[in-house]
Amino acid sequence: MEANIQKAPFYYGWMIVLISALGVFFSGPGQTYSNSIFIDEYIHHFGWSRSEVSGIYSAATLCAGILMMFVGRFIDKLGQRNMMVIVGLALGAACFFNSFAVNIWMVAVGFFLIRLFGQGSMTLLPNTLVPQWFIRKRGRAMSFMAVGSFASTALFPVLNAWMIEKWNWQFTWQVWGFLLVFFFAPVAFLIVRNRPEDIGLLPDGGTKDGEDEKDIAMRLHAPIAEEDWTLKEAMKTGSFWYVLICVSIPALVNTGITFHLLSILGENSLSPQVAANVLSLMALIGFPITMVSGFLLEKIKTNLLLAFIFILELILLLLLLGTNSIGAAILFGVVWGVASGLERITLNIIWPNYFGRRYIGSIKGIAMAVTVVGSAFGPLPFGVGFDIFQSYTPVLVMLMILPGAGFICALLARKPIKQGEPS
Repeated sequence: MEANIQKAPFYYGWMIVLISALGVFFSGPGQTYSNSIFIDEYIHHFGWSRSEVSGIYSAATLCAGILMMFVGRFIDKLGQRNMMVIVGLALGAACFFNSFAVNIWMVAVGFFLIRLFGQGSMTLLPNTLVPQWFIRKRGRAMSFMAVGSFASTALFPVLNAWMIEKWNWQFTWQVWGFLLVFFFAPVAFLIVRNRPEDIGLLPDGGTKDGEDEKDIAMRLHAPIAEEDWTLKEAMKTGSFWYVLICVSIPALVNTGITFHLLSILGENSLSPQVAANVLSLMALIGFPITMVSGFLLEKIKTNLLLAFIFILELILLLLLLGTNSIGAAILFGVVWGVASGLERITLNIIWPNYFGRRYIGSIKGIAMAVTVVGSAFGPLPFGVGFDIFQSYTPVLVMLMILPGAGFICALLARKPIKQGEPS
Protein backbone atom coordinates (compact mmCIF):
# COMPACT_ATOMS: atom_id res chain seq x y z
CA MET A 1 0.00 0.00 0.00
CA GLU A 2 2.90 2.37 0.77
CA ALA A 3 4.11 2.10 -2.84
CA ASN A 4 0.65 3.07 -4.08
CA ILE A 5 0.63 6.02 -1.69
CA GLN A 6 3.91 7.30 -3.12
CA LYS A 7 2.53 7.08 -6.67
CA ALA A 8 -0.75 8.78 -5.80
CA PRO A 9 -1.56 11.91 -7.89
CA PHE A 10 -1.82 13.99 -4.70
CA TYR A 11 0.20 14.24 -1.51
CA TYR A 12 -1.03 11.67 1.04
CA GLY A 13 -0.81 14.27 3.78
CA TRP A 14 -4.12 15.64 2.56
CA MET A 15 -5.73 12.26 3.30
CA ILE A 16 -4.26 12.56 6.77
CA VAL A 17 -5.91 15.98 7.07
CA LEU A 18 -9.25 14.42 6.04
CA ILE A 19 -9.12 11.61 8.59
CA SER A 20 -7.90 14.07 11.23
CA ALA A 21 -10.91 16.28 10.52
CA LEU A 22 -13.11 13.22 10.96
CA GLY A 23 -11.36 12.50 14.26
CA VAL A 24 -12.00 16.02 15.52
CA PHE A 25 -15.63 15.68 14.46
CA PHE A 26 -16.01 12.49 16.49
CA SER A 27 -14.59 14.17 19.58
CA GLY A 28 -18.12 15.61 19.77
CA PRO A 29 -19.56 13.17 22.36
CA GLY A 30 -16.95 14.41 24.83
CA GLN A 31 -17.33 18.12 24.10
CA THR A 32 -19.34 20.54 26.19
CA TYR A 33 -21.36 21.82 23.22
CA SER A 34 -22.72 18.29 22.89
CA ASN A 35 -23.07 17.51 26.61
CA SER A 36 -24.86 20.78 27.33
CA ILE A 37 -27.92 19.38 25.52
CA PHE A 38 -28.03 16.46 27.97
CA ILE A 39 -27.72 18.54 31.16
CA ASP A 40 -31.36 19.59 31.55
CA GLU A 41 -32.40 16.01 30.69
CA TYR A 42 -30.29 14.72 33.59
CA ILE A 43 -31.66 17.39 35.95
CA HIS A 44 -35.28 16.57 35.07
CA HIS A 45 -34.78 12.79 34.87
CA PHE A 46 -32.82 12.34 38.10
CA GLY A 47 -34.00 15.38 40.08
CA TRP A 48 -30.53 16.81 40.73
CA SER A 49 -29.64 20.48 41.16
CA ARG A 50 -27.65 22.41 38.56
CA SER A 51 -24.78 22.76 41.05
CA GLU A 52 -24.61 18.97 41.51
CA VAL A 53 -24.44 18.31 37.77
CA SER A 54 -21.92 21.13 37.28
CA GLY A 55 -19.82 19.79 40.15
CA ILE A 56 -19.57 16.21 38.89
CA TYR A 57 -18.92 17.44 35.35
CA SER A 58 -16.10 19.67 36.57
CA ALA A 59 -14.63 16.95 38.78
CA ALA A 60 -14.75 14.39 35.97
CA THR A 61 -13.15 16.85 33.57
CA LEU A 62 -10.42 17.68 36.08
CA CYS A 63 -9.54 13.99 36.55
CA ALA A 64 -9.50 13.47 32.79
CA GLY A 65 -7.27 16.50 32.32
CA ILE A 66 -4.66 15.24 34.75
CA LEU A 67 -4.31 12.05 32.71
CA MET A 68 -3.83 13.83 29.39
CA MET A 69 -0.09 14.27 29.91
CA PHE A 70 0.21 10.47 29.95
CA VAL A 71 -1.88 10.20 26.77
CA GLY A 72 0.61 12.51 25.08
CA ARG A 73 3.50 10.25 26.05
CA PHE A 74 1.64 7.21 24.73
CA ILE A 75 1.21 9.01 21.40
CA ASP A 76 4.98 9.49 21.14
CA LYS A 77 5.55 5.80 21.98
CA LEU A 78 2.73 4.01 20.12
CA GLY A 79 2.13 6.44 17.26
CA GLN A 80 -1.01 8.27 16.21
CA ARG A 81 -2.41 5.39 14.16
CA ASN A 82 -2.55 2.87 17.00
CA MET A 83 -3.74 5.45 19.49
CA MET A 84 -6.48 6.73 17.19
CA VAL A 85 -7.95 3.23 16.88
CA ILE A 86 -7.68 2.58 20.63
CA VAL A 87 -9.21 5.93 21.55
CA GLY A 88 -12.00 5.57 18.98
CA LEU A 89 -13.03 2.22 20.44
CA ALA A 90 -12.73 3.51 24.01
CA LEU A 91 -14.86 6.59 23.31
CA GLY A 92 -17.48 4.43 21.62
CA ALA A 93 -17.60 2.17 24.68
CA ALA A 94 -17.90 5.26 26.90
CA CYS A 95 -20.94 6.42 24.90
CA PHE A 96 -22.63 3.05 25.41
CA PHE A 97 -21.82 3.26 29.14
CA ASN A 98 -23.46 6.69 29.37
CA SER A 99 -26.64 5.33 27.83
CA PHE A 100 -27.04 2.93 30.76
CA ALA A 101 -26.42 5.47 33.57
CA VAL A 102 -28.98 5.15 36.37
CA ASN A 103 -27.43 7.15 39.22
CA ILE A 104 -25.14 10.08 39.87
CA TRP A 105 -22.04 7.88 40.22
CA MET A 106 -22.52 6.27 36.83
CA VAL A 107 -23.05 9.71 35.29
CA ALA A 108 -19.83 10.91 36.97
CA VAL A 109 -17.86 7.95 35.55
CA GLY A 110 -19.49 8.50 32.16
CA PHE A 111 -18.50 12.17 32.18
CA PHE A 112 -14.92 11.20 33.06
CA LEU A 113 -14.66 8.68 30.21
CA ILE A 114 -16.08 10.92 27.50
CA ARG A 115 -13.98 13.88 28.63
CA LEU A 116 -10.80 11.76 28.70
CA PHE A 117 -11.30 10.00 25.36
CA GLY A 118 -13.45 12.63 23.62
CA GLN A 119 -12.60 16.19 24.56
CA GLY A 120 -9.04 15.24 25.50
CA SER A 121 -7.61 12.36 23.48
CA MET A 122 -9.68 12.61 20.30
CA THR A 123 -8.78 16.30 20.05
CA LEU A 124 -5.11 15.79 20.90
CA LEU A 125 -4.47 13.05 18.34
CA PRO A 126 -5.37 14.95 15.13
CA ASN A 127 -3.52 18.01 16.39
CA THR A 128 -0.32 15.99 16.77
CA LEU A 129 -0.81 14.03 13.54
CA VAL A 130 -1.28 16.84 10.99
CA PRO A 131 1.88 18.75 12.07
CA GLN A 132 3.92 15.62 11.31
CA TRP A 133 2.95 15.88 7.63
CA PHE A 134 3.27 19.64 7.07
CA ILE A 135 5.76 22.38 7.92
CA ARG A 136 5.57 25.13 5.30
CA LYS A 137 1.86 24.48 4.64
CA ARG A 138 1.00 23.70 8.26
CA GLY A 139 -1.31 26.67 8.70
CA ARG A 140 -3.61 25.79 5.83
CA ALA A 141 -3.52 22.09 6.71
CA MET A 142 -4.63 22.86 10.27
CA SER A 143 -7.35 25.12 8.86
CA PHE A 144 -8.72 22.36 6.65
CA MET A 145 -8.62 19.92 9.57
CA ALA A 146 -10.63 22.39 11.67
CA VAL A 147 -13.57 21.92 9.29
CA GLY A 148 -14.27 18.77 11.30
CA SER A 149 -14.38 20.78 14.51
CA PHE A 150 -16.87 23.28 13.19
CA ALA A 151 -19.01 20.57 11.62
CA SER A 152 -19.04 18.88 15.01
CA THR A 153 -19.96 22.10 16.83
CA ALA A 154 -22.71 22.86 14.33
CA LEU A 155 -24.26 19.39 14.11
CA PHE A 156 -23.95 17.78 17.55
CA PRO A 157 -26.20 20.20 19.49
CA VAL A 158 -28.90 20.13 16.81
CA LEU A 159 -28.73 16.36 16.28
CA ASN A 160 -28.69 15.67 20.02
CA ALA A 161 -31.71 17.91 20.60
CA TRP A 162 -33.56 16.26 17.71
CA MET A 163 -32.75 12.66 18.76
CA ILE A 164 -33.58 13.34 22.41
CA GLU A 165 -36.93 14.83 21.45
CA LYS A 166 -37.76 12.07 18.95
CA TRP A 167 -36.48 9.15 21.07
CA ASN A 168 -34.59 9.74 24.32
CA TRP A 169 -31.16 10.65 25.68
CA GLN A 170 -30.19 6.98 26.15
CA PHE A 171 -30.69 6.16 22.46
CA THR A 172 -28.77 9.29 21.46
CA TRP A 173 -25.67 8.08 23.32
CA GLN A 174 -25.95 4.67 21.65
CA VAL A 175 -26.03 6.18 18.14
CA TRP A 176 -22.67 7.91 18.71
CA GLY A 177 -21.19 4.80 20.29
CA PHE A 178 -22.16 2.69 17.28
CA LEU A 179 -20.64 5.16 14.79
CA LEU A 180 -17.36 5.37 16.71
CA VAL A 181 -16.87 1.63 17.09
CA PHE A 182 -18.07 0.43 13.70
CA PHE A 183 -17.18 3.36 11.45
CA PHE A 184 -14.46 5.66 12.77
CA ALA A 185 -12.08 3.13 14.35
CA PRO A 186 -11.88 0.88 11.22
CA VAL A 187 -11.40 3.91 8.94
CA ALA A 188 -8.58 5.22 11.15
CA PHE A 189 -6.85 1.82 11.07
CA LEU A 190 -6.96 1.67 7.28
CA ILE A 191 -5.96 5.25 6.44
CA VAL A 192 -3.73 6.75 9.14
CA ARG A 193 0.07 6.70 8.82
CA ASN A 194 2.15 8.35 11.54
CA ARG A 195 4.79 10.29 9.58
CA PRO A 196 5.54 10.90 5.89
CA GLU A 197 9.09 9.60 6.43
CA ASP A 198 7.63 6.19 7.37
CA ILE A 199 6.38 5.66 3.80
CA GLY A 200 9.17 7.32 1.82
CA LEU A 201 7.72 10.83 1.74
CA LEU A 202 8.70 14.15 3.30
CA PRO A 203 6.63 16.95 4.87
CA ASP A 204 4.68 19.19 2.48
CA GLY A 205 4.85 16.71 -0.41
CA GLY A 206 8.48 15.75 -1.03
CA THR A 207 9.74 12.23 -1.80
CA LYS A 208 13.00 10.58 -0.81
CA ASP A 209 13.42 8.68 -4.05
CA GLY A 210 15.95 10.27 -6.43
CA GLU A 211 16.54 13.40 -4.37
CA ASP A 212 18.32 14.06 -1.14
CA GLU A 213 16.64 16.11 1.57
CA LYS A 214 18.63 19.24 0.77
CA ASP A 215 17.44 19.20 -2.85
CA ILE A 216 13.85 18.72 -1.76
CA ALA A 217 14.11 21.57 0.72
CA MET A 218 15.37 23.89 -2.02
CA ARG A 219 12.60 22.81 -4.38
CA LEU A 220 9.96 23.49 -1.75
CA HIS A 221 11.58 26.81 -0.78
CA ALA A 222 11.28 25.75 2.88
CA PRO A 223 13.16 23.57 5.36
CA ILE A 224 12.00 19.97 5.66
CA ALA A 225 12.97 19.83 9.32
CA GLU A 226 12.54 22.18 12.23
CA GLU A 227 14.07 22.60 15.66
CA ASP A 228 12.84 19.85 17.97
CA TRP A 229 12.55 20.51 21.69
CA THR A 230 12.09 17.82 24.32
CA LEU A 231 9.43 18.46 26.94
CA LYS A 232 12.12 19.17 29.53
CA GLU A 233 13.82 21.69 27.25
CA ALA A 234 10.53 23.40 26.38
CA MET A 235 9.59 23.75 30.05
CA LYS A 236 12.76 25.78 30.66
CA THR A 237 11.52 28.55 28.38
CA GLY A 238 9.24 31.37 29.49
CA SER A 239 7.22 31.10 26.30
CA PHE A 240 6.11 27.57 27.21
CA TRP A 241 4.44 28.82 30.40
CA TYR A 242 2.98 31.96 28.84
CA VAL A 243 1.36 29.86 26.11
CA LEU A 244 0.00 27.42 28.71
CA ILE A 245 -1.75 30.31 30.45
CA CYS A 246 -3.14 31.49 27.11
CA VAL A 247 -4.45 27.98 26.39
CA SER A 248 -6.20 27.63 29.74
CA ILE A 249 -8.23 30.86 29.61
CA PRO A 250 -10.42 30.21 26.53
CA ALA A 251 -10.93 26.63 27.76
CA LEU A 252 -12.29 27.87 31.08
CA VAL A 253 -14.41 30.74 29.76
CA ASN A 254 -15.83 29.02 26.67
CA THR A 255 -16.66 25.79 28.50
CA GLY A 256 -18.50 27.65 31.24
CA ILE A 257 -20.51 29.67 28.72
CA THR A 258 -21.30 26.65 26.55
CA PHE A 259 -22.28 24.42 29.48
CA HIS A 260 -24.76 26.94 30.86
CA LEU A 261 -25.79 28.66 27.63
CA LEU A 262 -29.34 27.30 27.70
CA SER A 263 -29.77 28.57 31.26
CA ILE A 264 -28.00 31.93 30.64
CA LEU A 265 -30.22 32.73 27.68
CA GLY A 266 -33.23 31.23 29.43
CA GLU A 267 -32.73 33.76 32.24
CA ASN A 268 -33.38 36.39 29.55
CA SER A 269 -36.50 34.58 28.27
CA LEU A 270 -34.79 33.03 25.25
CA SER A 271 -35.72 29.43 24.39
CA PRO A 272 -33.40 26.37 24.39
CA GLN A 273 -33.76 26.28 20.61
CA VAL A 274 -32.27 29.79 20.42
CA ALA A 275 -29.30 28.57 22.48
CA ALA A 276 -28.82 25.59 20.18
CA ASN A 277 -29.02 27.88 17.17
CA VAL A 278 -26.42 30.22 18.69
CA LEU A 279 -24.02 27.28 18.99
CA SER A 280 -24.66 26.36 15.38
CA LEU A 281 -24.27 29.99 14.24
CA MET A 282 -20.98 30.20 16.09
CA ALA A 283 -19.76 27.18 14.15
CA LEU A 284 -20.98 28.51 10.80
CA ILE A 285 -19.31 31.89 11.30
CA GLY A 286 -16.15 30.28 12.63
CA PHE A 287 -15.69 28.10 9.56
CA PRO A 288 -14.58 30.80 7.08
CA ILE A 289 -12.59 32.53 9.83
CA THR A 290 -10.70 29.29 10.40
CA MET A 291 -9.85 29.09 6.70
CA VAL A 292 -8.45 32.61 6.76
CA SER A 293 -6.55 32.23 10.04
CA GLY A 294 -4.57 29.22 8.83
CA PHE A 295 -3.15 31.18 5.91
CA LEU A 296 -2.58 34.24 8.12
CA LEU A 297 -0.49 32.17 10.53
CA GLU A 298 1.88 31.32 7.66
CA LYS A 299 2.54 35.07 7.31
CA ILE A 300 2.33 36.72 10.75
CA LYS A 301 3.59 35.99 14.25
CA THR A 302 1.44 33.52 16.13
CA ASN A 303 1.47 35.37 19.45
CA LEU A 304 0.15 38.59 17.88
CA LEU A 305 -2.94 36.81 16.56
CA LEU A 306 -3.28 35.17 19.97
CA ALA A 307 -3.32 38.60 21.65
CA PHE A 308 -6.11 39.71 19.30
CA ILE A 309 -8.14 36.65 20.32
CA PHE A 310 -8.20 37.85 23.93
CA ILE A 311 -9.58 41.23 22.85
CA LEU A 312 -12.44 39.31 21.24
CA GLU A 313 -12.90 37.22 24.41
CA LEU A 314 -13.44 40.40 26.43
CA ILE A 315 -15.96 41.71 23.89
CA LEU A 316 -17.70 38.32 24.04
CA LEU A 317 -18.30 38.56 27.79
CA LEU A 318 -19.58 42.13 27.47
CA LEU A 319 -22.03 41.07 24.77
CA LEU A 320 -23.32 38.12 26.80
CA LEU A 321 -24.29 40.50 29.62
CA GLY A 322 -26.72 42.18 27.24
CA THR A 323 -27.99 39.18 25.25
CA ASN A 324 -31.72 39.58 25.94
CA SER A 325 -33.18 39.40 22.44
CA ILE A 326 -32.83 37.25 19.35
CA GLY A 327 -30.90 40.02 17.60
CA ALA A 328 -28.43 40.29 20.48
CA ALA A 329 -28.09 36.50 20.52
CA ILE A 330 -27.23 36.55 16.81
CA LEU A 331 -24.56 39.23 17.36
CA PHE A 332 -23.13 37.23 20.26
CA GLY A 333 -23.00 34.09 18.08
CA VAL A 334 -21.20 35.97 15.30
CA VAL A 335 -18.49 37.37 17.60
CA TRP A 336 -18.15 33.99 19.30
CA GLY A 337 -17.70 32.37 15.91
CA VAL A 338 -14.93 34.78 14.94
CA ALA A 339 -13.10 34.20 18.22
CA SER A 340 -13.52 30.43 17.99
CA GLY A 341 -12.32 30.35 14.40
CA LEU A 342 -9.08 32.04 15.37
CA GLU A 343 -8.64 30.02 18.56
CA ARG A 344 -8.95 26.61 16.96
CA ILE A 345 -5.93 27.16 14.73
CA THR A 346 -3.77 29.49 16.79
CA LEU A 347 -3.85 27.53 20.03
CA ASN A 348 -2.97 24.29 18.23
CA ILE A 349 -0.39 25.43 15.69
CA ILE A 350 1.69 27.40 18.19
CA TRP A 351 3.12 24.24 19.80
CA PRO A 352 4.68 22.57 16.71
CA ASN A 353 5.69 25.99 15.38
CA TYR A 354 7.56 26.79 18.59
CA PHE A 355 8.85 23.34 19.62
CA GLY A 356 8.96 21.10 16.52
CA ARG A 357 7.45 17.71 15.54
CA ARG A 358 9.48 15.01 17.24
CA TYR A 359 8.19 15.35 20.81
CA ILE A 360 4.90 17.05 19.98
CA GLY A 361 2.86 14.30 21.68
CA SER A 362 4.44 14.88 25.10
CA ILE A 363 4.45 18.66 24.76
CA LYS A 364 0.92 18.91 23.39
CA GLY A 365 -0.18 16.38 26.02
CA ILE A 366 0.73 18.88 28.73
CA ALA A 367 -1.08 21.61 26.82
CA MET A 368 -4.17 19.42 26.45
CA ALA A 369 -4.04 18.56 30.16
CA VAL A 370 -4.10 22.28 30.96
CA THR A 371 -6.92 22.80 28.44
CA VAL A 372 -9.04 20.06 29.98
CA VAL A 373 -8.30 21.19 33.53
CA GLY A 374 -9.15 24.76 32.54
CA SER A 375 -12.42 23.58 31.06
CA ALA A 376 -13.09 21.60 34.24
CA PHE A 377 -13.34 24.79 36.25
CA GLY A 378 -15.48 26.57 33.67
CA PRO A 379 -18.97 25.25 34.53
CA LEU A 380 -18.56 25.33 38.33
CA PRO A 381 -18.47 29.10 38.99
CA PHE A 382 -21.46 29.60 36.71
CA GLY A 383 -23.48 26.94 38.51
CA VAL A 384 -22.51 28.04 42.02
CA GLY A 385 -22.86 31.72 41.14
CA PHE A 386 -26.37 31.18 39.82
CA ASP A 387 -27.42 29.21 42.89
CA ILE A 388 -26.07 31.97 45.18
CA PHE A 389 -27.04 35.12 43.28
CA GLN A 390 -29.88 33.76 41.14
CA SER A 391 -28.10 35.47 38.26
CA TYR A 392 -25.10 34.91 35.98
CA THR A 393 -24.11 38.59 35.87
CA PRO A 394 -21.61 38.58 38.80
CA VAL A 395 -19.71 35.63 37.31
CA LEU A 396 -19.54 37.18 33.84
CA VAL A 397 -18.19 40.43 35.31
CA MET A 398 -15.52 38.67 37.39
CA LEU A 399 -14.35 36.55 34.44
CA MET A 400 -13.45 39.67 32.47
CA ILE A 401 -10.08 39.80 34.23
CA LEU A 402 -8.97 36.61 32.46
CA PRO A 403 -8.87 37.93 28.86
CA GLY A 404 -6.76 40.85 30.13
CA ALA A 405 -4.24 38.45 31.64
CA GLY A 406 -4.26 36.38 28.45
CA PHE A 407 -3.56 39.44 26.31
CA ILE A 408 -0.41 40.23 28.32
CA CYS A 409 0.83 36.64 28.26
CA ALA A 410 0.27 36.40 24.51
CA LEU A 411 2.47 39.44 23.89
CA LEU A 412 5.20 37.90 26.08
CA ALA A 413 5.01 34.46 24.39
CA ARG A 414 7.59 34.99 21.64
CA LYS A 415 9.04 32.05 19.72
CA PRO A 416 12.00 30.66 21.72
CA ILE A 417 15.47 30.28 20.27
CA LYS A 418 17.26 27.04 21.12
CA GLN A 419 20.79 27.25 22.49
CA GLY A 420 23.15 24.31 21.97
CA GLU A 421 22.34 20.69 21.18
CA PRO A 422 19.45 18.68 22.68
CA SER A 423 20.34 16.95 25.90
